[in-house]
This record gives sequence, structure tokens and C-alpha cells, in this order.
Amino acid sequence: MPVVTIDTRRGLPPTLKRGLLDAVHEALVACFKVPDYDRAQRIVEHAPEDFDVPTGRGERFTIVTIAAFSGRSLDAKRSLYKTIADRFEALGVPRLDVFIVLQEIPTENWGLRGGVAGSDVALGFKVDV
Repeated sequence: MPVVTIDTRRGLPPTLKRGLLDAVHEALVACFKVPDYDRAQRIVEHAPEDFDVPTGRGERFTIVTIAAFSGRSLDAKRSLYKTIADRFEALGVPRLDVFIVLQEIPTENWGLRGGVAGSDVALGFKVDV
């Protein structure tokens, strides 16, 4: 159950915001084998004065933070990063403006399904992909 936050500057059209959310979700399904129904995402928009863009990056600079269960292989992570950048680029966000942070959290540190530790829940999918 990855939890995704997409941080960007205010002013993106609704169709682009929906596209970014869909792009990350589709990448998680393809690369991390997350079930399609397992979707927890949000976009947080910031005023330009509240969101610094690193030197050499453009106005579409976007930070994608993904909190996910620990256990995915390095190849799966590489594939995820590339797939997100590819899909964002297809939506008009330059590759160099895509910054991805993956936070891997052990299942015992998740409270799921009414407050049950993730390590005590039958997830219904594999994490070690």
C-alpha cells in the first residue's frame, strides 16, 4: 500500500494533475506489482514563494515521495524511477524536473485495516519483486 505525495508549484491544470496521479499509480502497478485497487495519493500545490526550484530545473519541478513497504529489489526500484520519469515527460514535465524519493518502511510500522500492524495482515500481493 504505497502512499504517494506529489509536491509541485501551484497552477497546474486539473488534467495534468490527474495525469500525474495516474502516471505514478500505473508505474507502481507495473514495477512494484501493487494491486490496481491499492491507491492512496495526493497532490500538494505550493505557492512559488513556498517551493524553491533547484538551480538548473524548470517551473515544472516536481517532487514525488513514495512511502512503501520494504522489500523491493534494486531492479524494481530502477524500473519505477524510469517509468515515472517517462510518463511525466509524456505529460510535459521534463525528465530533469522529476525528483523521486522512495521511503521504505517495514510492514510492522504500518497500521492497516482498522489499526492492525501491517506485519499481521495477509496483504494479498508480493512485496519482494
